[in-house]
Amino acid sequence: MKVKIAIDAMGGDFGPEPIVKGTIAALKSYRFEAVLVGKRDEILPLIPSGFKDKISIVEADDVIAMSDAATDALKRKESSIYKAVDLVRKGEAHGVVSAGHSGATMSLATLRLGRLKGVLRPALITMMPNKKKKRTLLLDVGANVDCKAEHLAQFAVMGSCYAHDMWAINIPTVGLLANGEEDTKGNEVTKEAFKRLTGMKGFVGNVEGRDIFDGSVDVVVCDGFIGNLVLKSSEGVASTITYLIKDYIRKSPVAITGALLMRKVFKLLKKELDYAEVGGAPLIGIKGCAIVSHGKSNSKAIKNAIFQAIHYVDTGVNDHIEAALESEAKREA
Repeated sequence: MKVKIAIDAMGGDFGPEPIVKGTIAALKSYRFEAVLVGKRDEILPLIPSGFKDKISIVEADDVIAMSDAATDALKRKESSIYKAVDLVRKGEAHGVVSAGHSGATMSLATLRLGRLKGVLRPALITMMPNKKKKRTLLLDVGANVDCKAEHLAQFAVMGSCYAHDMWAINIPTVGLLANGEEDTKGNEVTKEAFKRLTGMKGFVGNVEGRDIFDGSVDVVVCDGFIGNLVLKSSEGVASTITYLIKDYIRKSPVAITGALLMRKVFKLLKKELDYAEVGGAPLIGIKGCAIVSHGKSNSKAIKNAIFQAIHYVDTGVNDHIEAALESEAKREA
């Protein structure tokens, strides 16, 4: 089966150009069916003649801007993201990729596609760099601001399935984010979630913020409010450290010489911190596949988001999630 991916061509901050370029780059590396959704007269001139027969275009003359309310997305049926999600709902595509309004993408994917059997709430996943030169899976990072203990417990199961299928980890280790490793730490919700998760295969207990980055666990679970704060704070720290390093180098002739010698190291570090290497954040727990990319995504980010969507579909993560949630419900009972 050739995977078919619907790509919102209009949603990013820089218009359709990087999205079309990213789609073409993905087609050069992998065989799949690409559907670009958006304004045909803006998309078509960006597609080289050799790829015009490899990409189909679905016309959509409305674009949901970042300043628009996510709640308006359901009413705007002619928007590029609405039509892209609807292709998945109708079975005309297996997954959707969008660098547009993240709230609109998540709302439409949840409400139009629906949740997997047994899923109380979908969660947004991000992959954080760690000391082991791998990635730590963090969820939720923004889909659910307020969570109950049963939601966190389900996030743990879904995150474990994702790490197993997408990263080929036999038994992923799962930690619950708290203000200390002791069993008694955390608020009332995390304490109750801890009780629910005790006995789950791979659950190691509470973890602290630093554990996200030291690679001691594969999956870290929290609510979307905390997860988003962790994500945005981490981006800010990385940006500040990069700025300070550049500033110190600029002011010191000795440092300039050292920087020239360390050029390869800096290049590798930049790659580790670059969101484009990951591509986007999957919304997990919905029927189908939705990858939410950064608004500032370049062509590399779009290419990797498409690869992520294809891999998600190919591995059958959703079937694994449904089976795992059913098994976990029986264990808790």
